[in-house]
Amino acid sequence: MKHRHLLLAIAIGGSLLALSACKKDEPTPASDAKSAPQGETADQFIARVNEEYRAMYPEMTASQWLSNTYINDDSQLLEAKYNERFLAQLNLWIEQARKFEGQKMSPQTARAIQLLKLMTSMPAPKDPAKLAELTQIASRMGGMYGAGKYCTGEGDAQKCRDLGQLEDVLRKSRDYDAQLDAWQGWHSVAQPMRKDYTRFAELVNEGAKELGYADTGEMWRSGYDMTPAEMSAETDRLWGQVKPLYEQLHCYTRTKLQATYGADKGQVNGMLPAHLTGNMWQQDWGNLWDILQPYKNAPDANISDALQTQYQDDYAKELTKVGPSPTSTQLFEADRAAQLRVAKQMTERAQDFYVSMGMPRLPKSYWEKTQFIKPLDRDVVCHASAWDMNMAGDVRTKMCTKPNEEDFTTIYHELGHVYYYLAYNKQPPLFQNGAHDGFHEAIGDTMVLAMMTPEYQKTIGLIGDEPQNHDALINAQMRMALAKVSFMPFGLMIDRWRWGVFDGSIKTGDYNKAWWDLKAKYQGVAPVTARGEDYFDPGAKYHVPGNTPYTRYFLSHILQFQFYKGLCDASGYKGPLYNCSFYGNKVAGQRYWAMLEKGASQPWQDTLKEVTGSDKMDASAVLEYFAPLQDWLKQQNEGQTCGWQPPAENASAAAATPARKQG
Repeated sequence: MKHRHLLLAIAIGGSLLALSACKKDEPTPASDAKSAPQGETADQFIARVNEEYRAMYPEMTASQWLSNTYINDDSQLLEAKYNERFLAQLNLWIEQARKFEGQKMSPQTARAIQLLKLMTSMPAPKDPAKLAELTQIASRMGGMYGAGKYCTGEGDAQKCRDLGQLEDVLRKSRDYDAQLDAWQGWHSVAQPMRKDYTRFAELVNEGAKELGYADTGEMWRSGYDMTPAEMSAETDRLWGQVKPLYEQLHCYTRTKLQATYGADKGQVNGMLPAHLTGNMWQQDWGNLWDILQPYKNAPDANISDALQTQYQDDYAKELTKVGPSPTSTQLFEADRAAQLRVAKQMTERAQDFYVSMGMPRLPKSYWEKTQFIKPLDRDVVCHASAWDMNMAGDVRTKMCTKPNEEDFTTIYHELGHVYYYLAYNKQPPLFQNGAHDGFHEAIGDTMVLAMMTPEYQKTIGLIGDEPQNHDALINAQMRMALAKVSFMPFGLMIDRWRWGVFDGSIKTGDYNKAWWDLKAKYQGVAPVTARGEDYFDPGAKYHVPGNTPYTRYFLSHILQFQFYKGLCDASGYKGPLYNCSFYGNKVAGQRYWAMLEKGASQPWQDTLKEVTGSDKMDASAVLEYFAPLQDWLKQQNEGQTCGWQPPAENASAAAATPARKQG
């Protein structure tokens, strides 16, 4: 999936910051400054914390960047040490904040103190030895994921493939066994993480309890300007709104997989086989387009083909520089240069969308410091991410970009984070974050909804001027649903698993069983071979070893459609929601930028209302957008028995969607 950025270890404040090398003048350790100034008021305390936080932030983010882009023991040590130092300082600030409880203070200061307690998703124990252990485990798991490879054969015949290469198999191959091998191969990378993750959960729970929370999951759910219980209920309510649409998409997809692979191989007890969805985690089914495309002969904007053509043009230009008889080295260098050029062209195109709405161009340093493609000389975390390095305009993205539609839309997404950073950099550091973490994820995807419209695609030359007919509309809606709707239950189940781990309802001996029970319940997917407790399949998803809360992504998939509708209304658009593009509309851009500038300075309900007119998250815009597709899916599923049941041994642990026949 595109989502896609986070701190490996601390995920500060939920904004995908990402946290270089150490400098000679190291920050003063927290242990040297245990006493707050005598007579300090709450307002003065928050002003001091903002100043101290801003001062230590660049070294912390630099260590994280280094650990992500130069994976080795040294960079992991630096990351762990800077995380350890920050978390110790954070614990000190939180302890100092206790003396202001019950005192009079400005609403802004009260909000800042609350956000201070929630600044990290990795609450650390006060015990220095345990704090150090926690940061070492976090860095080690992140490095294990980033450097993970699946190797087969021995000696000179050994062949190793990284995540990107294994994902290519799922994306392109339709060989059942080859896909199963790639899927199982990547999941084997996570097995050694199990012991570390078990200890990790113990340590962060201890840290959360010291902060006054029952467990880490409760702490995570406390960051939404509502109670943890209200937050759980809110996500259930939103899922209830979109679940019927997901069930129709699931039913259609299962029918097509059975037609492709056979009645038995195309399903597992009515669920989708985990290795056949075109995605390592079954969260985005867009790579099954060749199987699921509704109308094969309808006009279609094939973004991947267009980008491949652009890459070939760039490659041809590079070859003209070396003459008629290039050496193998020159061919290789020409290919690398073309890969880098097309990655930058894709990013320039995404930047153009934001600039067209009145937002600033990206700073020169962005183009100098961003990782656009995968380096040749080292291991890196290829998982796409956006970074604010110093709260003052040093913004970057990190990707291993390939010229395909998925990466193209990912760039629009990542730049949403970058523009959020740039907009709220004027806020005090403690307010430099999204209104809530789902906001941060939704900003760029709102732009993706507009960039996937015929109007915009005509603007950038992907399609001609012919009007969109019914078949082309259904194709376009299906393509979007395979990315957006397929993701929604996955966006819920990861944190449902972690909440259970943190509160003890999922025991250490049931980690893998609970993972697949939840995938069955929410997604209706299942492995085709047994996945016992000798596996640790949660660790095969970046955000688990990276300790990034995941409910934000589910919320973002609701919010982006709300934002989209709000910006369409602001732009004066009057047609069907799915055809709205506000490219070039300064009024919509001004409204969006005004929201971004607020950061976390006020409750998200107030921020949401300024853009959408409502202070409640609501999925009605999702249903409005996909109404043509939902009607079409119901027709296609006529006579099918939709829904699924998990295997009998899992039935008690995961209530599944009951099977029912479409009539």
